[in-house]
Amino acid sequence: MTAETTRAHAQSWPAPAQAVLPELDPFYRPRSGYERLPEGTLLRWRPVELAAFGLIPLRVSAWQLLYRTTDLNGAADASVTTVIAPAGGAGATTPLLSFQCAIDAISSKAFPSYALQRGSRAIGTFTHVELLCFVDALTRGWAISIPDHEGMLGAWGAPREPGHRALDGVRAALNFAPLGLDPNAQVGLWGYSGGGLATSWAVEMAPTYAPELDIVGAVLGSPVGDLLSTFHRLNGGLHAGLPTLVVAALRRVYPALDTVIGSHFNDDGRAVLDKAALSTTAAAVLRLARYNVSRHTTMPIAEVLALETLAAMIDDLALGTSAPTVPLLVVQAVHDQIIAVDDIDALVERYRAHGAHVTYLRDRTSEHLSLLAISTPLSLNWLADRFAGAALTPPRTRTVRSVLGLPAGRRGFAGLARAALQALFARPLTAAAIDRDGSTAAGAARRAA
Repeated sequence: MTAETTRAHAQSWPAPAQAVLPELDPFYRPRSGYERLPEGTLLRWRPVELAAFGLIPLRVSAWQLLYRTTDLNGAADASVTTVIAPAGGAGATTPLLSFQCAIDAISSKAFPSYALQRGSRAIGTFTHVELLCFVDALTRGWAISIPDHEGMLGAWGAPREPGHRALDGVRAALNFAPLGLDPNAQVGLWGYSGGGLATSWAVEMAPTYAPELDIVGAVLGSPVGDLLSTFHRLNGGLHAGLPTLVVAALRRVYPALDTVIGSHFNDDGRAVLDKAALSTTAAAVLRLARYNVSRHTTMPIAEVLALETLAAMIDDLALGTSAPTVPLLVVQAVHDQIIAVDDIDALVERYRAHGAHVTYLRDRTSEHLSLLAISTPLSLNWLADRFAGAALTPPRTRTVRSVLGLPAGRRGFAGLARAALQALFARPLTAAAIDRDGSTAAGAARRAA
């Protein structure tokens, strides 16, 4: 795909008068014939006003891009990404960060393109918390793409297509003239939890699906690792709403699962799944705490999932079957209450067995929710070094008391706090000083040290 292709097919739309749920917004519906266009082709775009928690205006230049992409079965689809220009504007060396949010829900209220808009009503989505972390990338002089990586079906947990949607969002952003990026700009990927799962699919898909992209590295924060293991671990526990949401999502893209649910779930069980599909993440977790899916099945859920008719689906969901070719930083809490550290250990080993370069940090002090904020400076500093071409350290696994004990984990907290406060008080985001390489002055000082 080229910039000429984008200019030939992209339509400019006016800014929305108010935030509208995606399924009710005609912007999200591609015009006929888009299926014949290359993956990543920009179909239409519009400026959009962003806000923290839907209320506090974010003083940035932002747009929504509708682009052609591919679903998990290889069929043409369309998706939306929200792109944000860096503080101070883009230059010839400006990199692009693709940040995959932890959407972790089926309802379109949780899609970043809706939740990030001013006037949205998306209470209970994790995107609002993540915004306070990823805005720091803007002050470092980076542009950001934030894709709706679950697609219009909200297919949380589906394989492959989160990677397709993220990579095609990058393609569309690089060729979107108002963002001002070089079409060959460097790209970094980052995601946490459900966003880490999506980022894992992006790095696995990239070598064959988008080999032309200059992806310099990816950060996988607590990236699930093994979806089936996570389901069994959480079902019936405090966070049982999460695996219930995954079942409700996957039935939309796997006919075999939908058939099994029709045969082995009673009416009350199907009603639980239907109601979960309308909830934000927090609402589902609160309402379904201690819920065991087996309560409404004709046999224990472990036996349901072991049915031969679901074997192909279970195999399809597995991460780590192909080799990422970009360096990876993986961050995981040892005492994570949602994602088992053993599952991430195993994913890292599978990636390394395929020849991937993985730096793996295990944090003893944090738990699942706190590690996102605590690991943000470390993640951004690591990506800054990849953008600057700094030498990689040898791949290894380290278990530390806290990533805050590492120099790269402590540096940048003041900048993160400043960017978060600027967002919360509706102040313009201010860019950090830029050195002659086009990287941040803080990054240059770190490399010199």
